Amino acid sequence: MRLATSIAALTLTATSAFAVDLDAMTDGERDAFRAEVRAYLLDNPEVLMEAIGVLENRQAQAEAVRDEQMAQVNYNELTNDGFSYQGGNPDGDVTIIEFIDYRCGFCRRAHPEVAELVETDGNIRIITKEFPILGEQSVMASRFAVATKLIAGDDAYKDISDALISLRSDVSQASLSALADAYGLDAEVIFDKMDSPEVGEILAANRALGDRMQITGTPTFVFGEQMVRGYVDLNQMRRIVEEERSEG
Repeated sequence: MRLATSIAALTLTATSAFAVDLDAMTDGERDAFRAEVRAYLLDNPEVLMEAIGVLENRQAQAEAVRDEQMAQVNYNELTNDGFSYQGGNPDGDVTIIEFIDYRCGFCRRAHPEVAELVETDGNIRIITKEFPILGEQSVMASRFAVATKLIAGDDAYKDISDALISLRSDVSQASLSALADAYGLDAEVIFDKMDSPEVGEILAANRALGDRMQITGTPTFVFGEQMVRGYVDLNQMRRIVEEERSEG
């Protein structure tokens, strides 16, 4: 699908570039020109692949610039919304923001690697953005986590957030009650808070921020002002952190 899209884009670009010359040609000259181009590409398909590679690289660069601009414009809300959990080193020289969904398999895969990165580096601030997009259980889990933070504070939120990302059973009142009991929390008080306007406003603000930044999947990371869409492994994260430090 991506190859077909690239070919279509390349064709449009080439057509635009030759528009004036083609318009100046007779019908016979245009047919001959097109036949020559087709024959050349059939004989030298590597030229087409090279051109597609150049086009895709330019598109990726343009997307990276766009993502960086969106991170810059929204940086205050990303890092200072007055609610989102902040862990690691509060004075760290690199800030990582992660948009998570507790039912997301790639979020679960990234979670221990993010934790190891923050712990072993020692100079990273991590900010968690609740971003439930995978259905009703995702929303229920995020509401429970947000309500826990409002009721019991950051440490309790961190415990519950870590437990939710590792939870393999369905998210239900029973499973959430069990989590609350395991950490000495009052499940009923948290359940009462889950449907409060405050919790709804926090999640709505995160969704609006994600929409402005064109975030459609999780995990999505912002390293400094560099957006990374999707899972990256620990070594890649370390390289990105070093890039941010070298540019800072």
